[in-house]
Amino acid sequence: MSDDAKSLAPSRRQFLTGAAAAGAGAVAAGAARAAAPDPLITEVQDWASGLGEGVDATPYGLPIKYESDVVRRNVEWLTADTISSINFTPIHALDGTITPQGCAFERHHSGAIELRKEDYRLMINGLVGTPLVFTYEDLERFPRENRVYFCECAANSGMEWAGAQLNGAQFTHGMIHNMEYSGVSLRTLLEEAGVKPEGKWVYVEGADASSNGRSIPLEKAMDDVLVAFKANGEALRKEHGYPVRLVVPGWEGNMWIKWLRRVEVMDQPVESREETSKYTDTLANGISRKWTWEMDAKSVVTSPSPQAPIKHGAGPLVITGLAWSGRGAVTGVDVSLDGGKNWTEARLAAPGTDKALTRFYLDINWDGSEMLLQSRAKDATGYVQPTKAQLREVRGLNSIYHNNAIQTWWVKANGEAENVEVS
Repeated sequence: MSDDAKSLAPSRRQFLTGAAAAGAGAVAAGAARAAAPDPLITEVQDWASGLGEGVDATPYGLPIKYESDVVRRNVEWLTADTISSINFTPIHALDGTITPQGCAFERHHSGAIELRKEDYRLMINGLVGTPLVFTYEDLERFPRENRVYFCECAANSGMEWAGAQLNGAQFTHGMIHNMEYSGVSLRTLLEEAGVKPEGKWVYVEGADASSNGRSIPLEKAMDDVLVAFKANGEALRKEHGYPVRLVVPGWEGNMWIKWLRRVEVMDQPVESREETSKYTDTLANGISRKWTWEMDAKSVVTSPSPQAPIKHGAGPLVITGLAWSGRGAVTGVDVSLDGGKNWTEARLAAPGTDKALTRFYLDINWDGSEMLLQSRAKDATGYVQPTKAQLREVRGLNSIYHNNAIQTWWVKANGEAENVEVS
């Protein structure tokens, strides 16, 4: 930790004596109020004057009404219709790393379909010894695995390639969620069918009208790919592919086929619409990078941020955010308060795990001055998250995919924050 960072880090004693240092801040105000009776303590409140709701009031638990603003949000002008569109996880309002299913972003190419478990079928065909068809109940009989992984749309932060565009972490980085998936290894099902020696790829497609077919190298399919039917302990939501979806750890979300209906073993890739005209990165010279599946190391400060301003004034401040890498575990995150001139190592809430979100914190004593907040992640391969200028040197401005550049929030003296570019 740098000397500057040490001077910013609050101690318990600083917090308790912060009234004098904080001036008109919340700590001072709280200390002043403590000198007089607080009616919320001294008077009996409505919630303590009678009975609450019984255990059956809400058979499926819902968030309390006071958190009604913590919802997925769409940007209407991004697409012509919500049938083929996306909404965004409210990452600015969440903590920890596990994303509630009800908050996890959606991406549809022809709308979310309703498919009963009883009507579900998964076919494995192509270059296999025995083509097979599985029902949902069949899948439940195979050995089960539970894994926590992030799913990130390749277009996450895509609008930011040309400069600061969307004013909120939910909109710049919210095409991501992190859940515990339960299901069967795809390797197990492929081994059941018996992959022929000439099989080198699998082509996977969904049961919806778009089918959204993608080619996956057999090596990846036999590694860590899951055929999942639960998320965070419960059935998948309709919008996330109920009853069965594919989980392709560390790789772009478009490959995580929802309503999975077919896996065909092939000797070469199909090169479908979703892996040629879409989901490829066009460089400055007009040539597109091919097979850019892995999601590079990335991070973002979620608070303070435009949707999570500082409301308490000067004094102790928790800076927090998320980091991830499709190439392995996050091993460290640095935070800058001055637009990248100086960096301080943040505290990881827990050691990073393979291809999953990692929560980081930096506790400071904010003096009320402006900040240019940034974060940069490092993963187990030694890769360090780049600046946007570094990315542009290699890839130009034509792409809308795979933007993992460092994000900047300009935090003003009044605590409000704005998306700006400092590259």
